[in-house]
Amino acid sequence: MDLTIHASFLPHTDPEATLTFYRDVLGWEVRNNVKYGDMAWITVGPPGQPDTSLVLQPVAAFPGITDDERRMITEMMAKGTYAALNLATKDVDATFNRLQASDAEVVQEPTDQPYGVRDCSFRDPAGNLIRIQQTS
Repeated sequence: MDLTIHASFLPHTDPEATLTFYRDVLGWEVRNNVKYGDMAWITVGPPGQPDTSLVLQPVAAFPGITDDERRMITEMMAKGTYAALNLATKDVDATFNRLQASDAEVVQEPTDQPYGVRDCSFRDPAGNLIRIQQTS
């Protein structure tokens, strides 16, 4: 079987702030921006990786959940406990400095972890945890 990751989904609560973070702060390409009423599905991805995308979808569009469940998801997102994304970079310290200069919410400064990686973490505008690990 030959499978690759084509797209993963993360929720967002503010399409403009989300677009600014992933496009302007992370430097990712906007591949699609679909609006329906006051909702937007924003597809982004790292330059040079056209076959790997992240779809940022509005919480209101989650099918089959109640209003109470939507509120709970939104509360969990704000605390950074609902969804996460792991990224990799060759220089975690330089990446951290660039993100910190953008006023992104820092969760953890670059740290050598006891399990053998150096990483840092931020939250995107919706609260999703973004962990960035250094590759060799």
